[in-house]
Amino acid sequence: METFVFVAVLALVVLVVLVIAKTAVVVPQQSGYVVERLGRYSRTLQAGFHILVPFLERVAYRHTLKEQAIDISEQLCITRDNVQVGVDGVLYLQVLDPRQASYGIMNYIFAISQLAQTTLRSEVGKIDLDRTFEERSSINSSIVSELDKASAPWGVKVLRYEIRNITPPADVIEAMEKQMRAEREKRAVILTSEGERDAKINEAEGEKQRVIKESEAARTQQINEAQGEAEAILAVATATAAGLRQIAQAASLEGGLDAVRLRIAEQYVAQFGQLAKAGNTFVVPADLSDLASMLTLASTIVKGEPGAPPAR
Repeated sequence: METFVFVAVLALVVLVVLVIAKTAVVVPQQSGYVVERLGRYSRTLQAGFHILVPFLERVAYRHTLKEQAIDISEQLCITRDNVQVGVDGVLYLQVLDPRQASYGIMNYIFAISQLAQTTLRSEVGKIDLDRTFEERSSINSSIVSELDKASAPWGVKVLRYEIRNITPPADVIEAMEKQMRAEREKRAVILTSEGERDAKINEAEGEKQRVIKESEAARTQQINEAQGEAEAILAVATATAAGLRQIAQAASLEGGLDAVRLRIAEQYVAQFGQLAKAGNTFVVPADLSDLASMLTLASTIVKGEPGAPPAR
């Protein structure tokens, strides 16, 4: 009898432990547990310790509320110019409503990854191959927008999508390398030609400036020489006029006229002596040998007497 009582008590203790183990639930931080009562949704348990009603309630779904990263495997996409490229990426999402994530869809991760692949193929098909590399941000934004609309009834928030690799076929990669090489060579030729053009322009501009400077220097020299000659002529004329005035003043004094006659006679004799040096044959006026008549004529001219014969 005592043995039977002991076994019954032991069985009761084990049953109580099992019931407590089944009904006591500890929910970790950033997690959400969905509880069903008799097969129907009852409530969502947040982080902490909870007791369920034995045999009536159970934890049907366990969801993490942390941000999740899902790998989107590589798939073939056809661009608008009919080129096949392999594209893979990473999708980031987070469960916001554990109830909708449990009952809104069977497997939200599988559904979202498939939808991401189909949306990616659609977006890549809208652009050319050359633009796929520079339009990554636009493609990522379009995919996130489409997935966020579709996953809203599932209680899931799509945060972002990042294209990881874009892999064109081998022949396309080779053609792109040739194109890039040709573009680099083209830019090098253009830069070289522009440098030569600028050098020629600089040389022509320098030659132009040199010619202008030389012409300005020649012009300045001619102006200076003309001004110098003009000033020299003016100085000679001024000196001559001053000398003539002084001669006239001296001639009006006593003995001045005799000095003038003596000066004229000296110059007459000197110039007459030079005639024989100029040539072997020359013509001499009849009255040129009459020194007295020449002195008289010169004196008459100096005095300015009226009726004096004009110089011949």
